[in-house]
Amino acid sequence: MLLIPTDADPAAPRLLILYTGGTVGMAVNRQQQLVPMPFEKLARRMPELRRLPYRLELLALAEPIDSSNVTPQDWLLLAQLIGQHYADFDGFVILHGTDTMAYSAAALSFLLEHLGKPVVFTGAQVPVGRPRSDAPRNLLTALEIAAARHARAGTVRLPEVGVFFNDVLIRGTRAKKVESQQFAAFKSENYPPLVRAGIALDFADESIRLLPAAHLNVHELLEEKVAVLRLFPGITPAVVGAVLGVAGLRGCVLETYGSGNAPTAPWFVDCLREARARGIHLLNVSQCEEGRVVQGRYETSAHLRELGVLGGDDITSEAAITKLMFVLGLGLGEDDTRRLLTQDLRGEITLI
Repeated sequence: MLLIPTDADPAAPRLLILYTGGTVGMAVNRQQQLVPMPFEKLARRMPELRRLPYRLELLALAEPIDSSNVTPQDWLLLAQLIGQHYADFDGFVILHGTDTMAYSAAALSFLLEHLGKPVVFTGAQVPVGRPRSDAPRNLLTALEIAAARHARAGTVRLPEVGVFFNDVLIRGTRAKKVESQQFAAFKSENYPPLVRAGIALDFADESIRLLPAAHLNVHELLEEKVAVLRLFPGITPAVVGAVLGVAGLRGCVLETYGSGNAPTAPWFVDCLREARARGIHLLNVSQCEEGRVVQGRYETSAHLRELGVLGGDDITSEAAITKLMFVLGLGLGEDDTRRLLTQDLRGEITLI
């Protein structure tokens, strides 16, 4: 662990920066390729960190990870690290690649039950040290959010997982990457931002989850035998059968049309029926970025409900697949599993 010297008061918030890799910590090699740099160099390239009124420490994974290579085991490791250092720090900032940041933020949201401190994911579209890099602003603001307290009560402003990017903080279970070339890389279409960063930080306190104080419970299992099946006109029995027929498959996110509609062709219905008969949990998520699944609104979704497909309401695909991994990893019975999959656990769905 690396201590960043600052002029902070001994009573100032103590924050831990977890460095996993990603564009924020990339450097250019002789072949003009972006490669990970040691996180000590990252700290040296951001002298602004030393001027912050917080006590800062950095902890890096043994090897920086390109976020395209992130696995559920990495999520479990991050959750474990936060659990190990939870009592010693007032907040956490995770530097992470943008490609799978929304998945990681959703996964940590589920794994960290009864979270009472900020866990803020951030990164960059342009590496630190490069002209017009967004890394310093994103990291500095993420740290400010992680340190924020209510002025009078002194309580935490953000006791949940969030993704901060380009002046907006989004709930971890609501984030979706929508841009690869612009700084505004993430959006939350079905839930308002929790924080907007202008001249000052504007917290949407009415949208932030405030739960009764409880001991942090760090979960240690995720079920990886899950899949995503995105429907498209012309999809064939062979494609559907290949996905749902994976040996040992326990759950699948169905990315359907509109408000949760899917083909009514007999072969498709039979594939779903056979999957349910094998105990596979099917979660219906809309391909639309806005709106929600309402099974039964149209004939093309009523049959899904009759087959035992679960409606995902307004959950994102990123949150849906990580929620499947989490709930199935709990090892519960059929009824309890289905109940949790349709229940709002970490602010991932808006129940109406």
